[in-house]
Order: sequence, then structure tokens, then C-alpha cells
Amino acid sequence: MHRRLSTKIAKSGDCLRNHFLLAMPQLSGGIFSQSITYICEHDEGGAMGIVINRPLDLSVNDMFKDLGISTQSDSHRLQVMAGGPVQVDHGFVLHRHCGRSWEASIKVTPEIRLTSSRDILRAIAADDGPSNHLIALGYAGWAADQLEQELAENSWLTLPGDSEIIFSTTYDKRLSAAKTLLGIDMNLISSQAGHA
Repeated sequence: MHRRLSTKIAKSGDCLRNHFLLAMPQLSGGIFSQSITYICEHDEGGAMGIVINRPLDLSVNDMFKDLGISTQSDSHRLQVMAGGPVQVDHGFVLHRHCGRSWEASIKVTPEIRLTSSRDILRAIAADDGPSNHLIALGYAGWAADQLEQELAENSWLTLPGDSEIIFSTTYDKRLSAAKTLLGIDMNLISSQAGHA
């Protein structure tokens, strides 16, 4: 007998906002291979998140220069992340809440915000923005029920998000840090979905 996983995760209130998605071995090509994605929104309309471990060949300083934003120092050497395959020319800043409001920002958790307006970039360039931030170009998006279907197909492992992994762990260590939280060896996981 085949048992189908429910495709009504978001509708039942069990949404994946503030969770990590870890790519399973079968996602072996493209931006999602060996990726960790932080889910910022998830409801009956779909989901969106930011891939947090795919650096572009672009530093934050270089991005500021390209945008004509002057900086107070040359200290913004962090790399910009490839946040996902959707709107790759649009910037997103994942950051800890710092008590300020921005023109276009969503509250993911009481601690974490996602901002897409240029005012936060100007503040970061002037060393007056949130000290804990990750800047990405593009995002990962799923239509209604698409993420639930991918979960049913065993494409992702999920675990609660962790701000220390996002903001205090270098991009090349984020996936392994999340795997450690799971307490499993991803190399031993089959790419085949099981059925009861």
C-alpha cells in the first residue's frame, strides 16, 4: 500500500517559514546541488527562500560600486550569495532585526528580517545598518503546493532555521553545520523516497 504525504503543509498551519531546506543527493545539478536554503515565506500561495551557501564572484564592495553607493570603508569584503534562480538581478538582505525600519522588509521571525530596498544597502555601506547581514542576488521560489510536492518526492530535508548558521558561520561551513544539527550523515541517505 502506498501512503501519500499530505500536500497541505502550509494550509494546516505547519509552514516551513524559518526553516532550512537541505538538498538531497538527487538535486545534483545547478544552484540547489549541496545547497542550504533559508525559507522566509511559506503559505498556501507558495514559498520563497534564500540560498545561503552559494557565493557569486562578487564582493559586497564590488556590488556597492556597481550600484553607485559610496562606502565609508573598504571593509565590505564578504561575497554576495546567489540567493536563487528567480529575479537574479534583484538584491535581498537577510539580517538580524536592529530596531530600524526599511522601505521594503518582511518579518520572518522576531529576530530575522528580509529586506529588498536600497535604503538598507546605503546604511550597510555607511556602517550604519544591521551588523549581522547576508546579501544575495535572486531568490528561490515555489508555486502553491510545489514545495510540498518536492518534499513528498524526497528532494529536501528540513530542520528549524538557526541564526548562528546564517550570520556567524562562513558560507562554506553552513551546510555542514546544519548537517551536524540534524545528527545524520547525508552521504548515507538514499535518493529514493520510501513508502509504507
